Amino acid sequence: MVVEAVCAGCFMGLYIGCIYKYNALNGQPDVLKSLYSALQPSSSLEDLRYYDGGHLSDQQMALLQYQRENLHYLSEEVLRLQESLSKYQRTDDGSTPQMNQVQSELRLARSLIAEKDSEIQRITGTNNQYVEENERLRAILGEWSARAAKLERALDVERLSNMELQKTITKLRSLPSAERQVCLQSESTVCD
Repeated sequence: MVVEAVCAGCFMGLYIGCIYKYNALNGQPDVLKSLYSALQPSSSLEDLRYYDGGHLSDQQMALLQYQRENLHYLSEEVLRLQESLSKYQRTDDGSTPQMNQVQSELRLARSLIAEKDSEIQRITGTNNQYVEENERLRAILGEWSARAAKLERALDVERLSNMELQKTITKLRSLPSAERQVCLQSESTVCD
């Protein structure tokens, strides 16, 4: 276990030494330092332009590519921050664009509510007209029902009267003609 720890420590020390040696190459400035912060000014690359080694030019290319990407990212970030700032900047009347948008949406909602209210009032008025018409028709129907009931009662009375009359006529026909004459002249119930 101790041997493993010592071997791991030696390996780490050797690795750190290689990294330090790589970063301190011929006393030239480290071109990767500017990679640590996008806001840090980039180091002058004039000293490195004529350095005799493809290794450093690869680092320069990587640095330039990284800085281009950082510039692109920073420009997008600036645009995003400007948009955020414009949302909260106040206009001449002291309101923000978000407040203006909310107020316009509120006006739209109020106009929709007013439109729906007027539609509901129109429908309520139409419904009230239908209710009144329905009540009027029910009253007419009730009146006609009462008339029909009276007519049915009168018809029943007339029918009973006709039946009685038919019975009387039948009885009179069955009587001899002399008795029939007496019954017709006297109109008495003796003939019944």
